[in-house]
Amino acid sequence: MVLRIIFNVFILLLPFAGRSQTVVSLHVDGPISPLTASFIHKGIEKAKTEKAECLLISLNTPGGLLKSTRAIVSDILSSTVPVVVFVFPEGAHAGSAGVFITLAAHVAAMAPGTNIGAAHPVNLDGKSDTIMNEKATNDAAAFIRSIAQKRSRNLDWSEEAVRKSISITGNEALEKNVIDLIANSELDLLEKLDGRTITLNSGSKVLNTNDARIVELEMTASEKILNLISDPSVAYILMLLGIYGILFELYSPGAIVPGVVGVISLILAFYSLHTLPVNYAGLALILFGIILFFLEIKIVSQGLLGLGGAIAMALGSVMLFEKSSSLEFIRISAGVIITATLFSALFFLVIISMGLKAQRAKPLSGEEGIIGETGESLSLLNPVGNVQVHGEIWNAESKTGIIKKGEKIKVTAIRNLTLFVEKLRNPEL
Repeated sequence: MVLRIIFNVFILLLPFAGRSQTVVSLHVDGPISPLTASFIHKGIEKAKTEKAECLLISLNTPGGLLKSTRAIVSDILSSTVPVVVFVFPEGAHAGSAGVFITLAAHVAAMAPGTNIGAAHPVNLDGKSDTIMNEKATNDAAAFIRSIAQKRSRNLDWSEEAVRKSISITGNEALEKNVIDLIANSELDLLEKLDGRTITLNSGSKVLNTNDARIVELEMTASEKILNLISDPSVAYILMLLGIYGILFELYSPGAIVPGVVGVISLILAFYSLHTLPVNYAGLALILFGIILFFLEIKIVSQGLLGLGGAIAMALGSVMLFEKSSSLEFIRISAGVIITATLFSALFFLVIISMGLKAQRAKPLSGEEGIIGETGESLSLLNPVGNVQVHGEIWNAESKTGIIKKGEKIKVTAIRNLTLFVEKLRNPEL
């Protein structure tokens, strides 16, 4: 009887005997944004649902928003599934916000040829820290120390990464107890993780990752689009396209396409700006610059208004996104700013001014086009007769008395295919 029970249990468990473990994998390649935080949160939830051995995050980022970074770190620290952050592939970088995320992982690993460290941009005066962001930097330093202490990593280096913006290679990070492993690939990493004991808030877990089945988690099409437009440079371009599209539609009513493209671009830009820390002083400067470009068309200023518009737009572009700390990687590419400013100046000073001149120009055809033109009398106008204008013969009526044959005339009006003319004074002019 006992043997029969054991046999039945063995038969029931047999389908599970060869089943491999699961590892959920996702890739973060680009700045850290609210969408990145949402994507990693979704990855942790999927790893829980799949009862995965761990969540593997391949990371390559220059940094991003500290608010989003805090959300990611909080999710990792409270995760009931081990989270492994792998700075990968070769040439990848965990900069600024990426340092916080890497240190927060249960296991931090790097590939050869990668580096980790704060790489925050300098300010316009060339200094990396100012009095205005000192408080935020101190807060970030305390935050990263708490993470390093939680994961038993190098406290001193972690703080220096925030305060001094130092960066080290993968091998140096391993020597300094900043990371746990060096691996050549994801498969190599999973082999090295096998048998490793991970401490979770709920207790300890021994990883069984050798020959594990990797489940790739990718962003949906909509998430990829939203992630793309969340880039500061893309948001900036969308905003300008929206403004130009609507202006072009106002100048040429009925064109339809510029207006539709402009409205769609503005809506997408508003979404992007909503997720980014916008400096409204910078936004106001950009709008003021566009107004100055417009006034340059209307007012003769010898180019001063256009120059002021270019300066205002360039300054506004640099100031458009504010950073709560110099550690945040939020900036518009200098090339994008220069190109957009020059294009805006040319757009307003050349294209729109040409359009306005065309609207103000005297008609060259039709009934309106012949008024004001000169010609020659082909017969005696007393007061009616024939005249020749633009090589065409017209019935004409004199409004200034008798006009002799062969005299020069000027058209003053037209009605029912009859020209009303007057004798041209000073015909030699």
